[in-house]
Amino acid sequence: MTTWSLAKVLENLHQDIQSRLQTARQSFGHPGTKGDASEKIWLKLFQDYLPARYQAEKAHVVDSRGTFSQQIDVVIFDRQYSPFIFNFEGEKLIPAESVYAVFEAKQSINSDYVRYAQEKAASVRRLHRTSLPIPHAGGVYDPKPLIPILGGILTFESDWNPALGEPLRSALAADGGEGKLNMGCVAAHGLFRFDQKSNDYDFEDSGKSATAFLFNLISQLQFSGTVPMIDIQAYGKWLAQ
Repeated sequence: MTTWSLAKVLENLHQDIQSRLQTARQSFGHPGTKGDASEKIWLKLFQDYLPARYQAEKAHVVDSRGTFSQQIDVVIFDRQYSPFIFNFEGEKLIPAESVYAVFEAKQSINSDYVRYAQEKAASVRRLHRTSLPIPHAGGVYDPKPLIPILGGILTFESDWNPALGEPLRSALAADGGEGKLNMGCVAAHGLFRFDQKSNDYDFEDSGKSATAFLFNLISQLQFSGTVPMIDIQAYGKWLAQ
């Protein structure tokens, strides 16, 4: 009789992700090709293992005022209650109201890429988001408060030694506003997350970083709740332009 082992199942999941990221880094000579491969690996991880209410795609985010974000490597968004604005030949536009989290995916982490990821996150958080009153059997609930959009960075390696140390902490602290990175993963070394209580970053060295990050992300998404009720007519007005 075969004996199941949860530890072995999770170990194999980690090894699969780790080996794919390492293969992408070692096999491709062109930086753009490496980057594209890494993005696809992270996207597949989230598409395969996040709860079905969430979806992950490379996309631009747009608001009802017609403002667009920069292109985001990984957008995690609601697909249960929110529509796509546009989806054609792999190019996707996602309404700002449906976004839970945005991540920049790179081969390695350094101060330039942290700053780049902060700029990407800020370009999404600056967008306008609607929230309508919610009808129910007994009447109408007030509009749901907007949920904070998580921002982060995903890499395989680090240009710093140690990988998770003061240089990373300083780079992350450079933008504590619209560009704040709440969490991130350096798959070969560990992960980080911002702790609201201490108002500082926690670094975690982990032999199974990508899998640990996945579980941390799911936990954060659970606390995010549900996205607000989108005012789809605010987007529909652009049909008259």
